[in-house]
Amino acid sequence: MPKVITFIGGGSFGFTSSLVRDLLTFPAFKDAELRIMDISQERIDDVVKRLNRIKEAGNYPCTIKTYLNDRKAALDGADGVVCTILQGGANVFRYDVEIPIKYGVSINVGDTRGPSGIFRALRTIPVMLDICKDIKEICPKAIFLNYTNPMAMLCNAMQKSYPELSITGLCHSVQGTAEMLASWIGADMKDVTYLCAGVNHQAHYLKYEVKGEDAYPQIRKVISENPDRLHDEPVRNEMFFKLGYYVTESSGHNSEYVAWFRKRKDLYEKYCTDAGGWNPGVERYILDEYLKREGNWKDAIAEELKKDVDLKRGQEYAACIFNAIFGDNTPFKFNGNIPNKGLIDNLPPDCCVEVPVWASKNGLEAVKVGSLPDQLALLNNITARCEELAVKGALEGDKTKVYHACLFDPLTSAVLSMDEIKNMVDEMFEANKDYLGYFKD
Repeated sequence: MPKVITFIGGGSFGFTSSLVRDLLTFPAFKDAELRIMDISQERIDDVVKRLNRIKEAGNYPCTIKTYLNDRKAALDGADGVVCTILQGGANVFRYDVEIPIKYGVSINVGDTRGPSGIFRALRTIPVMLDICKDIKEICPKAIFLNYTNPMAMLCNAMQKSYPELSITGLCHSVQGTAEMLASWIGADMKDVTYLCAGVNHQAHYLKYEVKGEDAYPQIRKVISENPDRLHDEPVRNEMFFKLGYYVTESSGHNSEYVAWFRKRKDLYEKYCTDAGGWNPGVERYILDEYLKREGNWKDAIAEELKKDVDLKRGQEYAACIFNAIFGDNTPFKFNGNIPNKGLIDNLPPDCCVEVPVWASKNGLEAVKVGSLPDQLALLNNITARCEELAVKGALEGDKTKVYHACLFDPLTSAVLSMDEIKNMVDEMFEANKDYLGYFKD
């Protein structure tokens, strides 16, 4: 019987197209029923054009069905669910970035943590819980893979509220950084093994080996002696030299999560304006990209639709996870976002951690890591506890907990007083009032 895979927020052109392409490379899914659900018919239509081209190019006997604003119908009988939604467009997201900047908190992306990520989470958590409610009612055995940010807070809220469901969050930063480091030292990825753990976007490679040998000395040497490598990732390289382990997410992102790089103009100019990686760290980086796309996304998709179809499988985890669990059952190891139930000893119980996970016919089974090095545990504890407090604030409708979560954010607390943080949070609540009616006065 054909497998049923549902894409919630399926109008996300790039993600849905690439994930469907990957799925159809597996024999178990060649005849799958692919359900594209979104709130925009125009977005659905564009994605389906690309999916039909993939189907034709690969001569796949799959079925593509579309659902406009009908999530329950799209979920009926689903074996797997992928979520790529965005709750509120750029004209809402801009307040997450612009209000903190107004108060002096310099934001690069603002979709993961800190005041910007927290308010993105507060808007999105109710929708994610509604999706989980529908899954519990309609397809409780489905595997739910989340790609929506802020990853850790959303997964934390869902996993706390619906522990009976199989939910994990996926981010490409782990495999992407592993490949980047391999390219720097001229290693083939087939020879690379690693152990990576922590929290999303702030996990570290506790081991990084090539042919069984520790590759960290070689990585340090290449970065130290090659100006281009030093220039590529100034924040991550500085953290690597000082903390001893390489972190998974880009320099721009990581500059927001800590107090060391954006609190003064000289530090910002040194670390965040001229890097060579994809995200150098400049202020408002992603917001300005969002605003540009608001006006030309149709043209951009039209150009994408002119391109030849590439049927080669990409590096995202989703298709391999589904294949392991309800495809041909080939086990697959990946890094996923999972509740900390004895997985990392020196992080808070039940916080959302990013650790190795095995997918197989038995479902999702996380790997116990043990204890992180003390300095990494300290870094991750601050992050995880702020995220936990923000999630509690959302689940309880408690504004004070949200204020406290922002109060202890490292960058925010480095540049603002307690009163200034309170005023900033109040202003952000006001800007988001159309989405946050579930909070108590």
